[in-house]
Amino acid sequence: MKIDNIKTLGQLKEAGYVSKSIKEELRSNLKEKIKKDELAFTGIHGYENSVIPQLERAILSKHNINLLGLRGQAKTRLARLMVNLLDEYIPVVQGSEINDDPLKPISRFATNLIEEKGDDTPISWMHRDERFFEKLATPDVTVADLIGDVDPIKAANLKLSYADDRVIHFGMIPRANRSIFVINELPDLQARIQVALFNILQEGDIQIRGFKLRLPLDMQFVFTANPEDYTNRGSIVTPLKDRIGSQILTHYPESIEIAKTITAQEAKLDDRQAEMVYVPELAKDLLEQISFEARDSEYIDHKSGVSARMSITAFENLLSTAERRSLKNGEEKTILRFSDFLGVIPSITGKVELVYEGEQEGAAFVAMELIGSATKTLFDEYFPKIEKLKRPDETTPYDDLVEWFFESSGFELPDDLSEQEYKEKLDSVDPLQKLIEKYQPEVDAKEKYFMMEFILWALVEYKKLSKQRFAKGLQFKDLYGSYISGL
Repeated sequence: MKIDNIKTLGQLKEAGYVSKSIKEELRSNLKEKIKKDELAFTGIHGYENSVIPQLERAILSKHNINLLGLRGQAKTRLARLMVNLLDEYIPVVQGSEINDDPLKPISRFATNLIEEKGDDTPISWMHRDERFFEKLATPDVTVADLIGDVDPIKAANLKLSYADDRVIHFGMIPRANRSIFVINELPDLQARIQVALFNILQEGDIQIRGFKLRLPLDMQFVFTANPEDYTNRGSIVTPLKDRIGSQILTHYPESIEIAKTITAQEAKLDDRQAEMVYVPELAKDLLEQISFEARDSEYIDHKSGVSARMSITAFENLLSTAERRSLKNGEEKTILRFSDFLGVIPSITGKVELVYEGEQEGAAFVAMELIGSATKTLFDEYFPKIEKLKRPDETTPYDDLVEWFFESSGFELPDDLSEQEYKEKLDSVDPLQKLIEKYQPEVDAKEKYFMMEFILWALVEYKKLSKQRFAKGLQFKDLYGSYISGL
């Protein structure tokens, strides 16, 4: 329908416009996308066979929806993407505070205007991007904020009694009529405020200051909630849960590949930074594995969850660590190093909730433990397993490397080595070269040095070497030699 020439109610009727509720709008547009096998929720990864089918079924059922899941599981993103299922434009009575449908007006203002002007009633067109409203539930939210209140100044100016509905100042929900309205962190909303939503969800009327106003609002409600809230801060009152048609459980990425896709999509990288720093594929895997380890860690509160934002900000910090080194050395390009992962610690410590044991150890210690655990998890995919114990006459692929460190006085890797110096340092450890040639002969030259350092960190985690931090870098030593020198 061409909307440029439709500016009055009469012209709208002549064009054959048919009113639809917002839930019918969402349903009919989703049906078309499903028939054409088009994605309704683009940019969401890992939910194709779980959350999205449930969400689509809820929309087809015309349900209000509660997205229940831990932080960083794209709950708000899903709600925002529902806007794309709305019609591009809808007509509204011009000047209406609550976006009245010209064919089905519900406010006193719109009904009076249509009675007065008839088919000459002016209309305007509202784009779907304007039909999304969002409110973060906080304990200070009031009924007046959400639903409305009597406005004494309006009553005085219009010389009306407080019993007249024209003195109402509408809150956020009536002003979001014919729109998607999202309430984030619903359990944080006080119980008495949740009660105020009952009638809007079920009966379509609002109650303000003692009088009831029949106002059949046309809304699509989407609520988000964290399961932790049910025990720690608040809860969704039972009658409100009863009025929400579908509750959909979200989840974290189930594989490293999905997690990598999300991080690559969401990380805010400067173009120059992305071009300057080459990131080995193993480094990307390791970064995501840190989050997987965190979700199983004994030091971290599992009920709080580990947001996908941790990997995203850690990736940004990782590249910035390499970029900073490259800038200090006056180099145009650099390859990410394993030691650059020390730069992601601030991204981890600020994103995890520690249990008592974690608090005792300290956030930085927990972050290093996660990096170490991720290293051990991935190591067996690339190299032979390092056994904790071995028989006296048994040889392992790592004996020559451990022997090399036993005979050396200590191997240092300063943080700010130039690319050339860094490569020369690692090339000087001959057994490292042989391990790469034997077990990863086809590794890309750009990724070879990251993998060499990866072996050193893994040997530290398996207690075959020791690693110490000094002012400007790391020192790797033979485990027993380090112990003896300590004595």
